[in-house]
Amino acid sequence: MSRAALADYNIEPPRSDGSKQKGEDPMPDKPRFRKAIFPGLYLQGDGASSALPELMQSLGGAGLVICAPSAFEKVLPGIADALPQGSRAERFGRECCERELARLSALVAECRARVVVAVGGGKTIDTAKIVADRVRLPVIVAPTIASTDAPCSACAVIYTDQGVFEAVTYQRRNPDAVVVDTGVIAKAPVRFLVSGMGDALATWFEARSCERTASANECRGLSTISALALARLCFDILLDYGVAAKQANEAGIVTPAFERIVEANTLLSGLGFESSGLASAHSIHNGLTALAPTHAYYHGEKVAIGTLAGLHMTDADPKEMATVYEFCESVGLPTTLADIGLVGVTREDLLTAARRACAPAECIHHEAGAVSPSRVVAALIAADRMGCARKSR
Repeated sequence: MSRAALADYNIEPPRSDGSKQKGEDPMPDKPRFRKAIFPGLYLQGDGASSALPELMQSLGGAGLVICAPSAFEKVLPGIADALPQGSRAERFGRECCERELARLSALVAECRARVVVAVGGGKTIDTAKIVADRVRLPVIVAPTIASTDAPCSACAVIYTDQGVFEAVTYQRRNPDAVVVDTGVIAKAPVRFLVSGMGDALATWFEARSCERTASANECRGLSTISALALARLCFDILLDYGVAAKQANEAGIVTPAFERIVEANTLLSGLGFESSGLASAHSIHNGLTALAPTHAYYHGEKVAIGTLAGLHMTDADPKEMATVYEFCESVGLPTTLADIGLVGVTREDLLTAARRACAPAECIHHEAGAVSPSRVVAALIAADRMGCARKSR
C-alpha cells in the first residue's frame, strides 16, 4: 500500500527501524478511527510455562530463549529438555539498551532461531520484543513477575547503558503468545507484584484523560469503548483484590485473588494502556528517571508517584484522590518523594525531571489544558505534601 493510501486510512507507515516517536502525528488533519490491538494468545495459570515448548514448535521450532538471570536458574531447568531441537538459552544482560539488543540480534542469526522467547521481567521482555521485531521473527513472552504491563503490548522502552529512559519503540505487532505461570509469579518477591499494581493503577486515569481530550492511544487511533471498559475494570480489581493478592504472594500461594491481580497487572493494564492511551503518570515516570536516586526503584513504583501527581495536576475529585492514596498505602506503594529515594530533593532537581516529562513528544500533553514544567513541579510537591501529611496522622 502506498504512503498516500496509508494516509487515507489514517495508518502511519512504520519507520525503517520499527520505531515511532511518542506524540508524533504526521496527519493531524485526518480523522482517526477507533483502534485496538491485542496479543495473539494469552495463557495464564499455575504451571502454564509447561506449554512453552509446544508453542515454540507451533511458531517455527528452534528458538533463542532470553532468560533473566533468576529465570535461568528457576524456570529454564523445568522446560529445557522439552525445547525444540537447536534452541539456545541465553542470559539477559540486565538492561534493555542498544548494546544488548545488538548482541542478542547477532545470536539469533548465529543459532538460526525461528522464534524468540522472553522468560523474565519487564526489561527482558522488552528486549526480546525489540529483537524479534528487528529480525522479523515471532515472539513468545513468559513473564516471571507481574511487575508491569509490558508482556502483552507491542511497544517497548529502550534505556541507556546506565538505565536512564531513552526512547519508546513500537513493534509491528503484539507478541504472538503470552504465557503467564502464576505458580512461578507467586514465588517471586512481593515487591514485584506491588510494583505491577502501581503500573496498573495509572491505566484507568490515563485512559480517561485520553478519552476526554480525544488523544491518540498507543496504536495511533482513538480509544475503543471496550479498551476503556477494561481500563476501568483494571482499577476496580486493584481496589477489590489488591490486599488479598499481596497476602497470597507473601505466602507463596496461588489464590483466586492472586490470579485476578496478575491478570489485572498483565492483561487488563496492557490492553487498557495500549488501546486507550497514556498521559501524565508515565511521562512523569520518564522524567523521574533523570534523577539518579530513583534508579533503585521499580517502574510501577515511580508510575504510582506519577499517578498521584497527575491527580493533583488535573484537579481530581478529593474523594477519588483519597481512594487512590488509601489504596497505595494499603498495598505499600510509594506516596511521597522520599519513598522513591528523593529525600530532600530540591525544586531544581524536580524541574529537571519535569522538563523531561514535558518534552514535546511526551504523552503528558494528552491531558487537558496547557502543560508546563512548573505545573508538573507543583503537582509533584502537592502529591508529596499530601502523602507526608497522611503518614503523620
